[in-house]
Amino acid sequence: MQSLKELYKIGPGPSSSHTLAPKRACLLHIQEFGLLDHYVIELYGSLSLTGKGHMTDKIIIETFQPASVEIKFKLDWKEEFPNGFYLYGYDRNHREYKWTVFSIGGGSIQIKEKTLNYNDEIYVETSFKEIMDVCKGKQQHLLDYVNDYEPDLNEHLESCFDVMVDCVKRGLSKEGLLPGPLDVSRCAKKLYQKGIDTSSKEEQDRIKLMSYAYAANEENASGQLVVTAPTLGACGVMAAMVYYYHNDLGISKEKIIDGLKVAGIFGNLIKRNASISGACGGCQAEVGSACAMSAALSGFLNDLTDEEIEYAAEIGIEHHLGLTCDPVGGYVIIPCIERNAVAVLRSIDAMVLSKNLHPIKDNRVSFDMVVNTMNYTGKKIAVELRETSLGGLASEFDVACK
Repeated sequence: MQSLKELYKIGPGPSSSHTLAPKRACLLHIQEFGLLDHYVIELYGSLSLTGKGHMTDKIIIETFQPASVEIKFKLDWKEEFPNGFYLYGYDRNHREYKWTVFSIGGGSIQIKEKTLNYNDEIYVETSFKEIMDVCKGKQQHLLDYVNDYEPDLNEHLESCFDVMVDCVKRGLSKEGLLPGPLDVSRCAKKLYQKGIDTSSKEEQDRIKLMSYAYAANEENASGQLVVTAPTLGACGVMAAMVYYYHNDLGISKEKIIDGLKVAGIFGNLIKRNASISGACGGCQAEVGSACAMSAALSGFLNDLTDEEIEYAAEIGIEHHLGLTCDPVGGYVIIPCIERNAVAVLRSIDAMVLSKNLHPIKDNRVSFDMVVNTMNYTGKKIAVELRETSLGGLASEFDVACK
């Protein structure tokens, strides 16, 4: 598995695959060849079908400023991975510098013409069973396992923590319409106030948690700085959990950073053995993965055992199996924002269920089993329900508006 630095990444919304990944590729191209005179970008797969709504063209043009940029939305993609683009750069002598870029989910990229060292696999183990075998052999916990492989992770995760907390704070303070033609109003601030005003403490906490997810995702939809956890479209789940435990429950930044390490194990395993790309595996790969990670984070912060943390993460992803990715208009707004709010509550429920059920019975379904099933399920989801806006809720919305 890759470094957790390649799982948790800071970048501009609204989509890790559509904004962060292209931006990273464009910056690398500039680093390799310098800023050239003219660029032609041919977008394929979901980058083409929902690129406008996801601001792919906007981020590419901004990254290559002040060079001239021509964006083409194409359909006849012949490469091995379904989501990607051709980047053609031309200098003043019309020499061509071409890259084939694959956007593989969570802002991660592969380039056909270049080897990227941050795609190197630094974790030897590739399943949770293998990880637990190592932990039992060394008589250590999941946190120790991560620290052994990545002792220098704290500084990066401190930055991620700060961005998560900041994006929720910003989102809670703002009102107005989100970008795009859907005319969707921000509601995090009003939802938070409703939570404050309710007389039920239990309901207050749940409403506030949902408002935190809304706040982060509304910032993401506005193209602001957020953290892939594991993607930008699902960024609100973990950000809400981090903000809640730190701001409302007073858990220290240091302990939450340790929790991010443990949660990252589960996101990394999904990324390695299935997918965190909505274009490949549907929304189960994004919000479902975030729910599993958030359940693991909550489990760690509630001092659950490693086995109970695995059970919580397994519950989180198992009950998102088959979830489609059908963003209305290609915008990370409907149903994405609401799904983040639902998932953060489900992650808490997964933790509570694991904590109380695990002492009663052994879990018959392992996390590895669910990830393998998730990979199979993602491949079976119809292409129009995998971030293309060609079917599902997106098409129903189109019909309703006609």
